[in-house]
Amino acid sequence: MYNKKIAVLGGGTGQFNLLRGLVKLNNPEYITAIAGSWDSGRSSGKLRTEMGILPPGDARQCLIALMEDPKQQEVAIAAFNDRSINEHALGNLIIAVLEKIYHGPDRALEKARELFLIHGKVLPVSLKDLQLSAILQSGTELTGEEQIDHNGTRLGYNPKDKIARIFFTNKPEPNPSVLTALKEADMIIFSSGSLYGSILPHLLVEDALKAIIRSKAKLVFILNLMTEDGQTQFYRASDHLEALLYYLGDKKRLNYMIVNRKRINSKVLKIYKREKQEPVEVDEERCLKMAPNLEIISKDLASYLPKEHLLRHDPVKLAKAVLDLK
Repeated sequence: MYNKKIAVLGGGTGQFNLLRGLVKLNNPEYITAIAGSWDSGRSSGKLRTEMGILPPGDARQCLIALMEDPKQQEVAIAAFNDRSINEHALGNLIIAVLEKIYHGPDRALEKARELFLIHGKVLPVSLKDLQLSAILQSGTELTGEEQIDHNGTRLGYNPKDKIARIFFTNKPEPNPSVLTALKEADMIIFSSGSLYGSILPHLLVEDALKAIIRSKAKLVFILNLMTEDGQTQFYRASDHLEALLYYLGDKKRLNYMIVNRKRINSKVLKIYKREKQEPVEVDEERCLKMAPNLEIISKDLASYLPKEHLLRHDPVKLAKAVLDLK
């Protein structure tokens, strides 16, 4: 069992998978999941509008991922993600009710941890409801994470019209507990996931960015397995890295980038190609020129789940790759 203080920034299945692996191999009390507060889609988007709360979707996934008992986690995945109540995820409703009772998102997540006996921490990066937007190279604006994540299905979508920049339309209010977690961490990790919708927005929270830069923690970036149509189409590893370094603002701060070297089955690739997704090419030489202190860690990490038709990082292998870093 490792005993490293780890802070994980991200969202969606990428953050979920990494946390699932970390909780098996590392002391759970030393794990902090930092969740976004700008989700505008589905249940989270409705609840933030109807109840005036922070969108709970990413926090819900983090809570499930940090459950240590596999049986408890199995039940939670089925129950918390169920949407039979007005299309709301049950886990979102629980967090929403707790936020109303205890008057704040940070207190709600703390009570959720107590309720479900979760030792790891789940913290929203900002205590303020944020609106994420993106500007494409053509000047087209995408309003809300939902539009950014579904840009590839937008009427008039042009795959060559890349995202030029992202921004919040209001000023983020950093969570003091997040700043403390970043300061005290041994490792700060950007999980895989939606680059412009889930990962990079964390760096738009100015005080969180400053805390990352000043921290003595090792800074790790987990590269996506596949490109994402509408966000990172045609991106190589260096393109992902270039975007991260732009918002990080310090080319020397990043220590590690973890990439997959396992060959993906040709049948799986054909399926993903129909969905306009390709494996991310690792152009190592250009990456190393861009970030002088970077070390690229290449491991067999890809895992295909045929029943769900999902290509994901293997949670335990990925967590071990991270925890073995010096």
